[in-house]
Amino acid sequence: MVEETPWQQALRYANRANPYPFYEELRKEPVARQPDGTYVVSTYREIVALLHDPRVSSDPRKLPGPAAAPDQGPADPEAEPIRAVLAEPNIITCDPPEHDRDRRLMMPHFVGPPHAPHLITDLQPDIRRIVDGLLDDMRGKDRIDAVDDFAYPLPVTVICKVLGVPLEDEPRFHHWVETALDALDFGPEAASEEIQSRQSGGQQAVQEFGQFAAGLLDRYAREPGPGMLSAMVHDDSPEGPMSKGVLVSNALLLIFAGHETTVNLIAHSVLTLLRHPDALEELRRRPELIVSAVEELLRFESSVQFWHTRSAVEDIDIAGTTIPKGAPIFLAYGSANRDPERFTDPDRLDLERRDNQHLGFSQGIHFCFGAPLARLEVQIAVGEFVRRVQNPRLVEDPPPYRHNQIFRGPRHVLVDIDGILD
Repeated sequence: MVEETPWQQALRYANRANPYPFYEELRKEPVARQPDGTYVVSTYREIVALLHDPRVSSDPRKLPGPAAAPDQGPADPEAEPIRAVLAEPNIITCDPPEHDRDRRLMMPHFVGPPHAPHLITDLQPDIRRIVDGLLDDMRGKDRIDAVDDFAYPLPVTVICKVLGVPLEDEPRFHHWVETALDALDFGPEAASEEIQSRQSGGQQAVQEFGQFAAGLLDRYAREPGPGMLSAMVHDDSPEGPMSKGVLVSNALLLIFAGHETTVNLIAHSVLTLLRHPDALEELRRRPELIVSAVEELLRFESSVQFWHTRSAVEDIDIAGTTIPKGAPIFLAYGSANRDPERFTDPDRLDLERRDNQHLGFSQGIHFCFGAPLARLEVQIAVGEFVRRVQNPRLVEDPPPYRHNQIFRGPRHVLVDIDGILD
């Protein structure tokens, strides 16, 4: 039996709750070639260098073999148009100049500086109202699920408002997102019958999600409405509008990324603070720490553990290893954020950590432009949870985790409570 690499061990579902010992082993070889020819980069310095290196492509169309053209199942004439649309890149799966143009077209319609400096602050009352309502709904309960009752409803409600997605459609796209994510596997279990059986369902979910997004954009093309998606359809800038395929691809990205990573961050924040009662009590006594606390929680439990569509467009010499042209590159953010060469005592939760330039939102041209909104949501949600929830106690530790390895997060976080304060 061939011994598994630290990376393969980190990707096993049995280690989802705690991949960090395997990351520590992985960092002994900062750029490690895997048996399938992928190069996994696990150290902070090397990842930052590659994030700013023009020899690294983010476009999966430049990957060799199956990664460039995944099997989409049996031919279905009715599905072909949406498959063609879904083959279009979004802003995290394309390179300059295509990336730069599309990002320029999207930024003016999204929240945050410099294009709309007041939009985030204008959302703050809505976010507080949603958080207060979720906590009020917990009154009379002695057990809550910090995921289903709190971490999920907030960001999905906010992103629907920002994008102009009808909230009543949430159950449908929630199912599609969950089904698609559960079908992805990058580890040694990918060949198992269980994962194989999920893949056709995942492909179908992506197609149905794409049809939903295309239909929503078509509706806004006929009749403009509120939110970012309608604004993108009717963009009258000299560079716009985007093609329908690029619009649909980016709409899917925004609906998905606009809530998925924030759900995991809120859930992990609650879980981490309950595991560190001294930190929770410190935050309760000093609520002004919430800004630095959220940055530390972003570092400590990265919502995006790694990214998988990058490849070398030229030979790259780094950390004593040559990544050959065409090779797939995985950047392990979750490992880099625990790198002792960059962060002092990285396995310790420090709510006042200085110089905390984590990779929770990546870096370089693909830095998450939704970061200001995510930060505000998590600051309000975690701050109010700490303030209002009386004597919260974990029921199960570790809790069950979702299957997906990239967007790592607990499926449920059951918490016993004594009550909810005003």
